[in-house]
Amino acid sequence: MKHILVTGGSGFIGTNFIHYVRTHRPDWHVVNLDALTYAGNPANHRHLENDPGYTFIHGSICDAPLLKQMFDTYQFDGVFHFAAESHVDRSIAGPEVFVNTNVTGTFRLLEAGLAHVRKHPDADFRFVHVSTDEVYGSLYPDDPAFTETTPYDPSSPYSASKAASDHFVKAWYRTYGLPVVVTNCSNNYGPFQFPEKLIPLMILNILDKKSLPVYGKGINVRDWLYVADHCDALVRAFENGENGETYNIGGGEEKTNLEVVETICDLMDDKTGNPESSSRERITFVTDRPGHDLRYAINPDKAVEKIGYKASHTFEQALSATIDWYLVNMDWVRSVQTGAYQEWIRSHYESSPS
Repeated sequence: MKHILVTGGSGFIGTNFIHYVRTHRPDWHVVNLDALTYAGNPANHRHLENDPGYTFIHGSICDAPLLKQMFDTYQFDGVFHFAAESHVDRSIAGPEVFVNTNVTGTFRLLEAGLAHVRKHPDADFRFVHVSTDEVYGSLYPDDPAFTETTPYDPSSPYSASKAASDHFVKAWYRTYGLPVVVTNCSNNYGPFQFPEKLIPLMILNILDKKSLPVYGKGINVRDWLYVADHCDALVRAFENGENGETYNIGGGEEKTNLEVVETICDLMDDKTGNPESSSRERITFVTDRPGHDLRYAINPDKAVEKIGYKASHTFEQALSATIDWYLVNMDWVRSVQTGAYQEWIRSHYESSPS
C-alpha cells in the first residue's frame, strides 16, 4: 500500500481527487491535510469516515513540526500538493494570505519532503505540485496556446504567488534533487466547487432568481477542464511523469465567459422547466476586475504524449452533469453559504454598476 499525502484535500479539486483515488487506486492510503479555511469542507468526505484507506488531519502546510511528524508517521510515497488560496478577486482584496499559504506553505512542504528523502534515500517518492495556467499571463485571441516553455507573466497576486511556488518546486529539484513534477491546469469545474466561482455562482443565482453578473463584456476566454479529467491526469503524472518536468493539463474547450453563462442558462432552463431563454434575461455586465487576463489556452500535447493523458469529457456533457450534481446536493450548497460568503458576494458583485 502506498501512503499518499494530499494537501488541501477538503477543497474543490482535492475533494474530487481523493474520491477519484479511493475508486481507481484503492491500494493507496490517502492522508488529507487541510486547514479548513473558508472553502474547505470536511463533510465532503463523510462517506470515507470508516474507510481505513483515508485519514484526515486538521492542520496547516505552514506548520513545519506537524509536517515532520506526519512524514515520520506515514513514510509518504508521494505528495499531491493542492493546498492554495485560489480566488483571484480575493487575492486582489487581500494578497498577504496568498503569499503565506501559496509561497511559504509550499516552501515548508518542500523542506519536509526533502528531509524525508534524505532520511530514506532509497524511497520511491514523488512530489506533484498542482498549479495553474494563470502563471503564464494573458494571450491575445490569435496567440498560440500556452506550452510548458511559455514564459511566466502573472497578472494577479494569486497567479504571482502560484508562479513563485512553481519556481520554488523546480529549484528544490535542481538544487537538492527532490523528485518533483509540476502540473499547470486550466479552469476546473465540477462537483464540490465553492459557490464564489463562475459556474456554481451562475447555477445558484438562477435558482435564487438573482442577476447573473458577468465581468466587462464577457469576452474573456478560458479553457475549461472537467475536474475528473484533471484527477486522471494527476495520477498519470505521478505514475508516468519524469522528475523535474512540467505538464500542462487542459480540457481543449475554449469558451468566453459569456458563452459559459449562456450555456448554463439554457441547460438550467431546460432542467428546471423555466421558459426558454428566461435565465439569459438576467445576465448583467458589471465593472471588470483589475488586471483581468483576456485569454488562457492550454496546449496539452506533452501530457498526451508523455503521460498518456486525454480529456474524456466534452464541455456541455460535463457541464450538464455538474448542474445535475448541484441540483441534487442543495443541502451541501446551503451549508457552505455562510454569512461571510454572502457578504463577499454582496461586496464584489451586487454593488457593481451594470
